[in-house]
Amino acid sequence: MKQFVKVMKALSEPNRLKILKMLQHRACCVCEIKETLGIAQPTVSKHLRVLETAGLVSAQKQGLWVKYHLSDGRSSPYAATLMGNLRHWLNEDSEVTKTMERMQTVDTVQITKR
Repeated sequence: MKQFVKVMKALSEPNRLKILKMLQHRACCVCEIKETLGIAQPTVSKHLRVLETAGLVSAQKQGLWVKYHLSDGRSSPYAATLMGNLRHWLNEDSEVTKTMERMQTVDTVQITKR
């Protein structure tokens, strides 16, 4: 039951849902998520930690960057089931649509030059 509660709590926050929807399209680093959502870096890191603990995302170091991507679901059957359904949920939601549009304009190289 503890794993189920972790997954449900992780999915209960709007920004975490937006992060998951972003990661459905491509792997992202913290700076890309921060820029897209317009929230502070420590907040993004906290959200990613919650999602990772719930088995929904995982990280992979790629050169200077740590890229986050959707988990394969092996760590939790609850995470796997909900991630499968989430692919179809919220696609028409206005907040998710706006987030996806903003994500397309984010340029990692430009962000790091600031």
